[in-house]
Amino acid sequence: MSFLEIRNLTKKIGSNEVLKNISIELEKGEFLVLVGPSGCGKSTLLNAIAGLMPLTSGQIILDGQVINDLHPSKRDIAMVFQSYALYPNMTVEENIGFALEMRGVDKVKRKEAIRDVAGTLQIEHLLDRRPSQLSGGQRQRVAMGRALVRQPRVFLFDEPLSNLDAKLRVEMRAEIKALHHNTNTTIIYVTHDQIEAMTLATKIVVLRDGAIQQVGTPHEIYSRPANLFVADFMGSPAMNMLKGRVVTVDGARRIAIFDNTVNVAVPASVTVDLAEGRDVILGLRPEGITDESLADPAAGSVTRVDAEVALVEPTGSDTFVTAKLQGGTFTARVRADVSVAPKERFTFLFNLDKAVVFDPVSKQRLS
Repeated sequence: MSFLEIRNLTKKIGSNEVLKNISIELEKGEFLVLVGPSGCGKSTLLNAIAGLMPLTSGQIILDGQVINDLHPSKRDIAMVFQSYALYPNMTVEENIGFALEMRGVDKVKRKEAIRDVAGTLQIEHLLDRRPSQLSGGQRQRVAMGRALVRQPRVFLFDEPLSNLDAKLRVEMRAEIKALHHNTNTTIIYVTHDQIEAMTLATKIVVLRDGAIQQVGTPHEIYSRPANLFVADFMGSPAMNMLKGRVVTVDGARRIAIFDNTVNVAVPASVTVDLAEGRDVILGLRPEGITDESLADPAAGSVTRVDAEVALVEPTGSDTFVTAKLQGGTFTARVRADVSVAPKERFTFLFNLDKAVVFDPVSKQRLS
């Protein structure tokens, strides 16, 4: 049995079904990220696990025990909120140690535990300060310390970095990842930021309108998205979605794209037989469309495509190029020092080894 198991969880608020038959399994020490657009049910699911919101149906099983009816204080689960939720009249030391004090932990042991956690989070020098004297990043560390000092079975993070600026978000993201690595804690983390999800998670759950779209490792979610929603939501820039039709060329199945002006091989990811004339959508991430210098020499199936450049976006380490051909557009990732400008013709290499194919009606990946 998994360390944490969510079975057929449903939550209704009035007539609105906020969570729809959610089932997830999590092993001890895993880092699970719940990701999806605003309003998809991420925080509702987190609150249900914490016991802050009753279920309509289903079970939550932690370490072999059904905890549906357990009071939040009895679940041994710690939650770090987006708003930090620190006591303004207490020092950092008092904030971190408050839960231990409420449990009646001896003062000497309490101080020792606080010092250990403060050392882990590098906030020893802040212990005598109050929250009003701290920066956003420091407050977040204190909120994490308050959860860590309890040594709970599960940590819940509800969009903890959304109030921080971009630079600090990157720094705190690295600290949370290091914290997980060093402590091997079990973490469930909510975010709408797919970069956070990809960099932190050992397992990702993609939600939409209260329903699970896909569960998998970051690599599985990114490289083999289950449907068009996951393919579009995960990744920045988003995956290219090219309308195509299955054709037969010299006795072999091909996919015609850009109004039948370009034929490409059926990607190796497709194991089902595609009927001639079938409409499909070819999915290829920007790094799968490159210039000659970035082409993968080990690629088994590459197609050269000449197209007109519409937009050039330098990012420092790379350059993203949007190009158009026969009414269609696509985004490629080329080397930063490649000379390319709008309205020029440029040769792109499509690496079909990295492509996936979707059914435009069901919107599911064909595999």
